[in-house]
Amino acid sequence: MYRYYDAEGTVIYVGKAKDLHKRVAQYFVPPERLNTKTRILVSKIADAQFSVVDSEADALLLENNLIKQYKPKYNILLKDSKTYPWICITGDDFPRVFITRRIEKGKGNRYFGPYSSVMHARNLVDFFDEVYALRTCTLKITSDAILRGKFRPCLKFHIGKCKAPCVGKISRDEYQRDIDEIVHILSGRGGEVLKHYKALMADAAEKLDFEQAQVYKDKLRTLEKHYSKSIITQAADTDADVFSMVFDGGEAFGNFLRIRGGAIVQSLNLGFRSQIEEEQAAMLSTFIGEVEDKFGTLSKEVIVPFMPDVEIPGVVFRIPQRGDKLSLLELSAKNAKEFHFNSIKQREHTDPDAFRQSVMLELQKALGMSELPRHMECFDNSNIQGTNPVASCVVFRDAEPSKKDYRRFKIKTVVGANDYASMKEVVNRRYSRMLAEAPDDLPQLIVIDGGKGQLEFAWQALAELGILDRVTVIGLAKRLEEVIRVGDPYPLFIDRNSQALKVLQRIRDEAHRFGITFHRNLRSKAAIQSALREIKGVGEKTEQRLLMHYGSVARIAAAPLEELSALVGADLAVKIHDYLND
Repeated sequence: MYRYYDAEGTVIYVGKAKDLHKRVAQYFVPPERLNTKTRILVSKIADAQFSVVDSEADALLLENNLIKQYKPKYNILLKDSKTYPWICITGDDFPRVFITRRIEKGKGNRYFGPYSSVMHARNLVDFFDEVYALRTCTLKITSDAILRGKFRPCLKFHIGKCKAPCVGKISRDEYQRDIDEIVHILSGRGGEVLKHYKALMADAAEKLDFEQAQVYKDKLRTLEKHYSKSIITQAADTDADVFSMVFDGGEAFGNFLRIRGGAIVQSLNLGFRSQIEEEQAAMLSTFIGEVEDKFGTLSKEVIVPFMPDVEIPGVVFRIPQRGDKLSLLELSAKNAKEFHFNSIKQREHTDPDAFRQSVMLELQKALGMSELPRHMECFDNSNIQGTNPVASCVVFRDAEPSKKDYRRFKIKTVVGANDYASMKEVVNRRYSRMLAEAPDDLPQLIVIDGGKGQLEFAWQALAELGILDRVTVIGLAKRLEEVIRVGDPYPLFIDRNSQALKVLQRIRDEAHRFGITFHRNLRSKAAIQSALREIKGVGEKTEQRLLMHYGSVARIAAAPLEELSALVGADLAVKIHDYLND
């Protein structure tokens, strides 16, 4: 184990390695060989210390504990700090079973968990109450208290929800057998309980004790109903721990499943954040260490999507290729993806600044950009058979629309429906003006709504302005949502569920909406002008006066001649009335 300290003596990084010299030497190389975050870490190191442990497993647990103790700035940090529920079985003569978030040592209590879903833990406790009718009171029930008749049975006994150990209605040994069965179920050995009840039911039936056989049958049916919801593999004897992770930049979202007898008995979702670029194997090892710290010893077989960078004695890491174990890994991966999605959506509402930052980082990584795309602009052309050709430019700043910066253009130099030449004209006009007025405000990313043709002409305009080295320009084709880049024969497909693609779709759709609205307004204005301006003697002011008074051309046509005469004079009123009613 090694620890890095800054000038104030604060632990800033904790690590582990088989070969300490080789591992530490990787940090102290020429700066250009390190990524940005690692260079920052190395610049802060003022001292280093190390500790020797017996095995990799000990190193993993020690690393996990030191990270929790010191919370080093540059380590992988656990993001999920909530306390998970446990199921507690008390150490009383007649134990209680309940949910708790606090583990109290030294009282003889047994704890099972933790459970990532409190609903799952509650369902289990409700299930035990239904099958075993356990006591829920906090009375201190002892043999002496029962003999002295200290207590009286409560309402739960009278309605069949408790066996009233407080008045000796059930012996301590019988009650303990119920508790032992609960322990078996919580430990993932519910199959043994099922077999036990089947044997008891058969034995009671053979002895013609049908009432007792029915009691066993009812319990068996309830148990089977419970397990029908939990069995997720054909191999009912499967015992394994399953890990999966989803990576998103410097973050990781992990899911853990503990399988006993083919059923999920424990599940946990955890998120991690790394301030420096850690290997995925190291992130997985950190996750495994955290789970071992929470749940205790791992299973002999651990199913993983790839190998961690640690070996644990007595544990075999396996990457399944087919069968039930692959299904288990896929189920865990599905949970990890769902956890990732929900975490992103929650962050969008609770911490919008952090959410937007993560979106921009994801987009930067997906497009291979050298800068964060804080300023993005998107262009779209709009025309119908060459009439009223227009273009729109929408602007996003920090992944959000900046509507005051939106611009719209009438195409001036292109005749007819030529989308390619129109795109070149608009891009040239936009950035030649920006270079003259605000040369430091160029966008990091320019998105062209269209295919290779529109992108090529936009690229030509940027090349003529000499700013290709200062911006990244891409095309976004709508049919397959593929990203097109000049000079690259193969399109780039971004994960359809990623926030990076969603922000590109959003800016593209906004550019399309803004352009279509402008085009419709121009067409409406042109339609009005063609109806009134073609009348000899009607100018712009007369047109405005008529429309302000009547609201539409149709109402002008239906207006009485006397009203029109009062507004524009008798001769012009006759011309307008006759023209519009022909």
